[in-house]
Amino acid sequence: MATLGADLAYLERAKKGEFDLTWLNETRSEWGVRAKPSRVGLTLRDISIGSYGEVPDRAPLRTMAPRGSDVEAGVPDMGYTINEKSEVWSDNVLELYEEAVSRQWSATRDIPWTELPELPADIEHAMCQLSTVLSEVEMVAADFPAKWLWRINHDFVEAKMFLCTQVMDEARHTEVFRKRALAGGGGLGRARAVVEQFLKLILDAESYDEGSALMHLLGEGVVLSLFRAGELLAPSAVEKRIFRLCTQDEARHVAYGTMHLRYRLERDPSLAEDFHSYLDRGEELISVLFTTPEVVEPTAILAAGGVKQAEELALGAADILRVRMIEEYLQRCEHAGLDRRGRIRLPEALLEGVAHLSRGAGDQGAADHVA
Repeated sequence: MATLGADLAYLERAKKGEFDLTWLNETRSEWGVRAKPSRVGLTLRDISIGSYGEVPDRAPLRTMAPRGSDVEAGVPDMGYTINEKSEVWSDNVLELYEEAVSRQWSATRDIPWTELPELPADIEHAMCQLSTVLSEVEMVAADFPAKWLWRINHDFVEAKMFLCTQVMDEARHTEVFRKRALAGGGGLGRARAVVEQFLKLILDAESYDEGSALMHLLGEGVVLSLFRAGELLAPSAVEKRIFRLCTQDEARHVAYGTMHLRYRLERDPSLAEDFHSYLDRGEELISVLFTTPEVVEPTAILAAGGVKQAEELALGAADILRVRMIEEYLQRCEHAGLDRRGRIRLPEALLEGVAHLSRGAGDQGAADHVA
């Protein structure tokens, strides 16, 4: 590799006013291509003009040079491994980024912590156990994009920028649920090995395709359904606010994952079987989560209003939520172009009440915001 050295002779010339100016006189920039702000300000879509808005299907170089700039010969190779646009792109990623930066919120200031009431002990314990699980699973949705960001070619910078907002969103979710567990005096609950196994499956993914399918489509999709239900199950205005704000963030992540998969499959339908195999493994672990007391029972207790009421109602409320989670997941897969209804890997007992399933599908194993 060539060793760079300071051009001290140039510094002496510049001190005399003898500037180089090749950057000015020999530039190939599109002089006169002017980005105009739209109603909400100057967005990524507004600057996606001329050659600057042309995202290559395959990046010609592996550098951090801004797409559309004059790139000097000899720039270092950054070693990016994701150099195909379809590996990370979605048609909604520019708009999702703009929404993400405009809707950032603070887990310190924007939650009315001083209004948190003293809840009955069983309700508080249920809320703290649910907060423990959510604090645990949300951070993997920050770890996963962080693991892959440095591998993504800089020509796809808009996708990288969106994934950066996801890292911030998920850090905030972990923060807010950890704070909720400690704010009411109940403290953190129990962490189960099965939850960790699912998180490990995501982080151990051998490709971005695999990890994104497991996380954005399956894992975060289930959590999004839980967040939506959480606003209804919330025992006080504090939890309502938490779930409402987390829902708006999670919907973006799921929308990106759904439309990314759709973009990927439209350009290479032969990848469908790969994605099916990723979800086969993920669903097998998700089925265990649906039968884990630390996940199921807190939800049932919050829905019923206490342990005694939950015991009387059995799993009625939890079953409604489970069916909704599965149906929304299957609809999401369909919207992305992947029909899972004929090969879903959940046991038959967990599929009771799920509409439009091919019978026998469960024997194989143990659009949200998409504009």
